[in-house]
Amino acid sequence: MTILRRLLPFVLVVTMLAGCGKKDELPAATPTPAPTATAAPTPAPTETPESALAMATASSNATKDAPQVTDPTTWNEEGKALMERLAEENAANGMTLDAQDGFPYLIAVNRAASTVTVYTTDEDNRYTVPFMAMVCSGGTDTPTGYWTTPVNYDWRLLMGPSYGQYATRIYGGYLFHSVPYYSQHKDDVEYDQFNQLGTIASLGCIRLAVVDVKWIYDNCPIGTPVVIYDDEANPGPMGKPGTIYTDPSDETKRGWDPTDPDPANPWDDAYETGTAIRSQAAWDQWDAQHEAWMSSLTPTDLQGWSTDSSVVGTRG
Repeated sequence: MTILRRLLPFVLVVTMLAGCGKKDELPAATPTPAPTATAAPTPAPTETPESALAMATASSNATKDAPQVTDPTTWNEEGKALMERLAEENAANGMTLDAQDGFPYLIAVNRAASTVTVYTTDEDNRYTVPFMAMVCSGGTDTPTGYWTTPVNYDWRLLMGPSYGQYATRIYGGYLFHSVPYYSQHKDDVEYDQFNQLGTIASLGCIRLAVVDVKWIYDNCPIGTPVVIYDDEANPGPMGKPGTIYTDPSDETKRGWDPTDPDPANPWDDAYETGTAIRSQAAWDQWDAQHEAWMSSLTPTDLQGWSTDSSVVGTRG
């Protein structure tokens, strides 16, 4: 599927800089010459990427915060510059951009901007090419630095106690995981916490929508490099994805992550793609791997109830 079929226009701003300010007057003795019959017509302004930004995400899914998508023609250049800077800053911790066999991705977490950007390899087999960007929530206690993932879990007991789906450990007690659930059932997500995605909201782990954390679980083998850094002003080369609102008063849907691909999810299937900003390569992968994606779901194990948000759960 081509990206034009997937992409929706996000910002279409064409600024015409005509008639701004006072026009200079010509001297009276020098009249403006009349155009000749052979004069070439004035060319129309050329539309630039800056005047028509393409949106590499399912923008219709972003019902709470709109995505902030940068010009796709700048992604590779900006990604390379950022990754080279992070590699230099984390060299003492062993960070290198040279890819190892069997590890196609590097995960970069911008803690301050609540954005995860996944990088794949360039022609020199270095992690510099932005592949996709995901919205996340970290915490003030989230460490910055460089590690490789040691283990993952389909469900993981968290502080509270509560539970996270499709968890991948980053370092120590810090993991990628879904927004926490009050219990180990897919209809029992902490929906008030889900509405905080995209902000600093956790005890230190990196929370993501199910579609995004499951992508990490499925596609990033143990040993995948992860770097966590801060840059509040610049979420990353692809921008920052939007977020989805779940209504606390809607008892039918509020307990579900809208992006969970489980067939029992009452949310519309359109939400399965989430709000991630995807490159063409990422969209191609989504289409090619959908059958495998559905075959690796965690058990539904529904109980048919949802805990009210007045019950204090984890903030992991």
